[in-house]
Amino acid sequence: MQSPQTPSQSPQKLTQLTETHRPTLDQALDAIRTRAYWSPHPEHPKAYGESAAADGLAAFEALKNTRFDLGGQPGTDGWVGGSAADGGEVSPYGPELGVSYPHADLDVLLPALRAGMGAWRDAGPEARAVVCLEILARINARTHEFAHAVMHTSGQAFMMALQAGGPHAQDRGLEAVAYAYAEQTRVPASADWSKPQGKRDPLNLAKSFTAVPRGVALLIGCNTFPTWNGYPGLFASLATGNPVLVKPHPRAVLPLAMTVKAAREVLAEAGFDPNLVALAAERPGEGIAKTLATRPEIKIIDYTGSSEFGDWLEANARQAQVYTEKAGVNTVVVDSTGDYQGMLANLAFSLSLYSGQMCTTPQNLLIPRGGITTDAGPKSYDEVVGDLAKSVGGLLGDDARANALLGALVNPDVKARLEAAAGLGEVALPSREVTHPDFPGATVRTPVIVKLDGAKPDDQAAYLSECFGPVSFAVAVDSTADAVELLRRTVRDKGAMTVGAYTTSDEVERAVEEVCLEESAQLSLNLTGGVYVNQTAAFSDFHGSGGNPAANAALCDGAFVANRFRTVEVRRQA
Repeated sequence: MQSPQTPSQSPQKLTQLTETHRPTLDQALDAIRTRAYWSPHPEHPKAYGESAAADGLAAFEALKNTRFDLGGQPGTDGWVGGSAADGGEVSPYGPELGVSYPHADLDVLLPALRAGMGAWRDAGPEARAVVCLEILARINARTHEFAHAVMHTSGQAFMMALQAGGPHAQDRGLEAVAYAYAEQTRVPASADWSKPQGKRDPLNLAKSFTAVPRGVALLIGCNTFPTWNGYPGLFASLATGNPVLVKPHPRAVLPLAMTVKAAREVLAEAGFDPNLVALAAERPGEGIAKTLATRPEIKIIDYTGSSEFGDWLEANARQAQVYTEKAGVNTVVVDSTGDYQGMLANLAFSLSLYSGQMCTTPQNLLIPRGGITTDAGPKSYDEVVGDLAKSVGGLLGDDARANALLGALVNPDVKARLEAAAGLGEVALPSREVTHPDFPGATVRTPVIVKLDGAKPDDQAAYLSECFGPVSFAVAVDSTADAVELLRRTVRDKGAMTVGAYTTSDEVERAVEEVCLEESAQLSLNLTGGVYVNQTAAFSDFHGSGGNPAANAALCDGAFVANRFRTVEVRRQA
């Protein structure tokens, strides 16, 4: 049964959407085959028009201290959020957002999500894909507005929020749609089957094959990258026919609420039930993620966050297909380099970007005690660590540049870990406080680099645990061979989203590559330019592998979408 506000399906609208977006879908399909650079979403702020910056800021400001209307989402039994005293969002830069969101009675909302599944399933892979692309196009047109929403919920600096929270997130969503379309159309929609029987008449059947969704998908959002980490699962599920219930992180509701509203508007305009996408905001301490995750209606779960809760989901949400991106200990092996200054600059930027609050930021730098060979002559362990500290200090020495790179610490736990890290070993680079000129309430800190001994048990306990935030450990090891074995143990036992290595030795390169192939970790070798180990490009790079403890899925590959639907066959006598 369609909800009362749903118009009848509009073939004309779908034809229009197909004409508009099919070329983009075809380009995306080509990009995931070739792995070449491609993006339909410009990352330069001026690409969105002369007035886009002012318009986006004004639109964001207009949302503050309001009730966020989701167009009659069913089951609303109250409002949550609002002031900080009531559990509302507070920007890591200081200001309260004051936005209130509808709170849903799940016993009403979940059936409403399922009501439109039949029509959405029957529309087919292409119609679903172009509707998803229209949702992304609407979001892309509001990139500046979304940038402010991401900035003031995640603590990302504005330019990063605009790029990573905007076009890069939109690329990841489109990538998921392309993979979904490719997997669903791998089998033809129909086939005529004829089996010869010698002198007798052949056996003839007419067969049809339909991609059938699993059921309601639950997206559990994260605080640091609500759109970048949220869009792959959201659009993978929607494009494969599943309704999506979005449960944002309580400190980062606004970007995903804006996404849900855009999706509902496009679905309704195309003649589908808008309740195919809904928001589940929660009261302080309500903890509805666990409640939802084990409900029988939930058949798919996408989660980004701590290993503890990710492991709980994998163990307890047995009725659902669970996709997790959890925590890992990202490692860089430093053996030798032909571009010493380039290596230092690249590592310094990687350690500093967004205050290390990325699941891909390097944590452990494994450096031989005897030093390394470089184009600038041999460098001792102490010299490498000291020069890296100087490089980070130089990069962040100007407060304006520091604020633009670091953003703000997303929550007090990150600050506490940063301060505790200084007591774990000899501090090679102390963290310093940076004042933000526009947001004096922001907590901005430069990274700390701590020297540790790879052979000491107490030090091992420190560097073999994830220390999320602007904390890096320069780990002294006996040799490069020991570094490679420590890398293997780290990835196998703790997981890693990224691995980096610097070497001029073919033998060392092969050894590191073999570890990453055997332990299923994504590897970056000898990066010295403008590409960094903690950045990945949609349509070309895989984010995570799904093959080590850091994540059980990769963004994005066929496995990320293929099990969100099943193919059901109907055979008819011809």
